[in-house]
Amino acid sequence: MQSTPSKAFENPKVLLTRSDLKALGIAVSNSSLLRWELAGRFPRRIRMAGTTVAWLKAEVDDWLDARAEERKRHVYAEF
Repeated sequence: MQSTPSKAFENPKVLLTRSDLKALGIAVSNSSLLRWELAGRFPRRIRMAGTTVAWLKAEVDDWLDARAEERKRHVYAEF
């Protein structure tokens, strides 16, 4: 039985690279990501080897869901 590509990303152990984060719209500098991580505002990275890092997809998905929920409760501008 062959799995579809979308099923592969349902595994909680799937990792996202910096390029994957950018593709999801998380296009901030590495410095900002580091500050967010240290402040507990973004999932912590996993060091793979040397300078290679990645993030658990499930944690990033949860973070994105929380941002969407926050948007429902916060008014950023009034017209």
